[in-house]
Amino acid sequence: MFAPGLRKLALTAHLTLSIGWLGAVIAFLALAIAAVTSADSQLARSSCVSMGFLAVYVIVPIALASLLSGLLSALGTKWGVFRYSWVIVKLVLSCIAVAVLLKQVGPIRDLAVLARDPMASLAIPEAKRPLIHAAGGLVVLVVVQVIGVYKPWGARKAQPEA
Repeated sequence: MFAPGLRKLALTAHLTLSIGWLGAVIAFLALAIAAVTSADSQLARSSCVSMGFLAVYVIVPIALASLLSGLLSALGTKWGVFRYSWVIVKLVLSCIAVAVLLKQVGPIRDLAVLARDPMASLAIPEAKRPLIHAAGGLVVLVVVQVIGVYKPWGARKAQPEA
């Protein structure tokens, strides 16, 4: 178990990273919507390029850091990793979200490279896939946040020590 000061530091780091991940996905989703819906080809192309940068340099690192900080927080606190079902569900959902993200980084990067070439045709279906994954990822991340706040499935208030 972490000392109280270290526990609060770990929790603060985890919350900051988790909320940052959520915010970065919201920004990515806004760019994906612009790429799919804009009649302006320059806006669509620049949105795709920005999506590639955001995915590789912001979302992936912050997602991995959030997952790691959550695991460390669980290991260093009373919650543990396998003691409560809600912690396990959060961990599983976070691992799935990171796995899907890592699988999608290549196609997102390819779309960004394609968007940089003004002679290449940028078809809307190529931009729709990141839009769908971002929307799904956003739902999963919000569910993870809600689970962390409400702590369902067996979380009890700590009993005062006798």
